Amino acid sequence: QQETTKIIDIIVSVGRTGAITPVAKLEPVNIGGAMVSNATLHNQDEIDRKDVRIGDAVLVQRAGDVIPEVVKVITEKRRGKSPKYQLPKLCPSCSSSLTRVEGDVVLRCMNSDSCAAQVKGRMRHFVSKNCMDIDGVGEKLIDSLIESKLVKKYSDLFKLSYSDLENLERMADKSINNTLDSINNSKLIRFSRFLNGLGIRNVGTHACNLLERQFDSNINKLTTATEDKLNSIHEIGEIMASSIVSYFSDQSNVDDINECMNLGVRFKKNQISNEFKGLSFVITGSFENVSRADIKKKLEELGARVSSSVSKNTSYLVLGSNPGSKLKKASDLDVPIVGEDAIDSLLEGVLPN
Repeated sequence: QQETTKIIDIIVSVGRTGAITPVAKLEPVNIGGAMVSNATLHNQDEIDRKDVRIGDAVLVQRAGDVIPEVVKVITEKRRGKSPKYQLPKLCPSCSSSLTRVEGDVVLRCMNSDSCAAQVKGRMRHFVSKNCMDIDGVGEKLIDSLIESKLVKKYSDLFKLSYSDLENLERMADKSINNTLDSINNSKLIRFSRFLNGLGIRNVGTHACNLLERQFDSNINKLTTATEDKLNSIHEIGEIMASSIVSYFSDQSNVDDINECMNLGVRFKKNQISNEFKGLSFVITGSFENVSRADIKKKLEELGARVSSSVSKNTSYLVLGSNPGSKLKKASDLDVPIVGEDAIDSLLEGVLPN
């Protein structure tokens, strides 16, 4: 779904891994029923290839849950001689020099320990629903905790006390106690979710589930695993294996994990079974009695892989009401469909006939 609008400005965001992403600020436009005011420009190479400039009229595309992007510039509508856009040389968060590592398409801020934007990004990821799922620790509280220098590492969250929180804005007695309870309750967690929360580059939720099974929820076995050992695991490729070894070769990361354990983090017994091992599911639409996140979690516990896009390798499409474009693609590829009436059976490990 595409519409034409205008680029008002280009801003730069700093991700939790230090990746620098240019974002186009747009004159708001309705695309498929949603108001879009931001679109990703990906990286400098993409900006140069499309010759995107501030003030340009552009064609913007939105597809399902994918972040809107600028498809092309409508150059015939360009007025005057606007300058070509170049990403900054310094990090907008910490003013460190930005680096483009050989073989990488993105600029990065390498100041991972002291760049506030990166620390905030890592913390937001760590507490998010698919990771530690710490209710009540939202974006604004994380910003306050980091700006107050109360939190810098993951383990710092588990050290927070009532007196730490009572001086922060919007933190009254009830919200402080609820926040501390949520943090305490999160300490009993599945290994895969904790691992996902660490935000290791190139390692997603499916890989975390594979590692949970392979290492039997033993963090010490994983932190000392060699690249050869990791490469021997089906679906863990060379890039992923290298990222994992690189992450755990940094002693400060291992120390932070050990400190989390010392502060009471424990892993639930591995409950992943093999009923759907080797199968790939895609979920689309909304469901009356269960959330998409819960469907995804249960399918992964049954050994399945849950993907965000339909391909020839998709085993089943799980279909709710008001589906998006995934239904048409699944139909074109003759992917079997599991309707809402079969959800309960599916989540018990029974595939439709």
